[in-house]
Amino acid sequence: MDKKIKILTLGDHPFSPSGIGTQTKYIIEAMLKTGKYSFLSLGGAMKHDNYEVVKTKQWEDDWVIHPVDGYGTQEMLRSMLRHEKPDIVWFMTDPRFWGWLWHIEHEVRSLAPMVYYHVWDNYPPPTFNKRFYESNDFIATISKVTNELVGIVAPDVKKEYIPHVIDENIFRKYSKEEVKDLFQAGLAKETNFINNDGEQKFVFFWNNRNARRKQSGSVIFWFKDFLDRVGHDKASLVMHTDVKDVHGQDLEAIINSLGLTNSEVMFSTQKYPPDVLAKLYNLADCTINVADAEGFGLATFESLACETPIIVTMTGGLQEQVTDGKDWFGIGIEPSSKAIIGSQDIPWIYEDRLNGKEVVDAMEKMYNMTKEEREEMGRKGRQHVLTNYNREKIMKKWDDLFTYIHNEWGSWETRKNYQSWKFKEVI
Repeated sequence: MDKKIKILTLGDHPFSPSGIGTQTKYIIEAMLKTGKYSFLSLGGAMKHDNYEVVKTKQWEDDWVIHPVDGYGTQEMLRSMLRHEKPDIVWFMTDPRFWGWLWHIEHEVRSLAPMVYYHVWDNYPPPTFNKRFYESNDFIATISKVTNELVGIVAPDVKKEYIPHVIDENIFRKYSKEEVKDLFQAGLAKETNFINNDGEQKFVFFWNNRNARRKQSGSVIFWFKDFLDRVGHDKASLVMHTDVKDVHGQDLEAIINSLGLTNSEVMFSTQKYPPDVLAKLYNLADCTINVADAEGFGLATFESLACETPIIVTMTGGLQEQVTDGKDWFGIGIEPSSKAIIGSQDIPWIYEDRLNGKEVVDAMEKMYNMTKEEREEMGRKGRQHVLTNYNREKIMKKWDDLFTYIHNEWGSWETRKNYQSWKFKEVI
């Protein structure tokens, strides 16, 4: 048998519940099933109980995970390169976290190609990222917006649009009996979802980190405005999040101030396995995400796979989820303004701000749809996921990409098509 292609991954720990961790796990497991690869993972971005090397029972030496703080260090990477000799270095997450890596790209790329799985939320083109983009052999882009921007900023860098995937066998339509497991397990109280007339409430679901750009506080205030229109016992908002996240707002203080403490707003704070999370999507009538910036948005993606329609800001990857250009799988709200914000690391990027009244109007529109209309929208949404984000097809893209990179550019003794210097004419 030919020698397996060894890939070193850098990013969130593959067993963490983050979107980056989940996608890393999906990609690695799919590649391992081909029998062509082995993986080393520096698993970071989480608090570790210990730093012992982890091997999975199923894959043993073909997948070895090294827990690290942050995303690793230059010396750690140099050590891994020397001792493990990977054929490809693959990494994912915001470019702000990879300056230390790109600073030594000439050391890394002289030995093995660097593949960056990248997302950028919005325009204007981030020309300040040009030097980062050009420090990679290949950029895989998570969204269509990202793909366009990379092409504008660094047209000479090879790239391909490869969106996120989910396990559609877990994120699917569940029967009423299966959803009732949530109540039987004590994860939710069935009485909280019944209104004063003994009827089922309309349920909005919000599954995000409680962070500024996710607009968690705005969602609650706007939901209160919606209840003022339709009646405070007619609907509930379930927020699956950390209520006291240091990067977000005190959500309990908000609901107490607004008087939304009679099951109008309910918090789900435990970390659930995917099948339980899928049942929460099934419990809901609509999933909402009105973030002012969103690279892709896994929660609404998972919701569509469960046939639950969505309300989203027309920003980043959300806009390619809610419509295929012909049909709509929820309600997309165009930004009422685009504010240029930034920092010392990111001089400019748009924040897509929404008008609260338009969000409330969208909630009311979804609420007033017939059950049949929402179900049809949900069925089309799942088909959109299966057609345009087919897991098998996308994983084949990754397999084809890794094979192409290994064959075309080689590694170590076979490294080719890379030089760490350029000729420049000096006048």
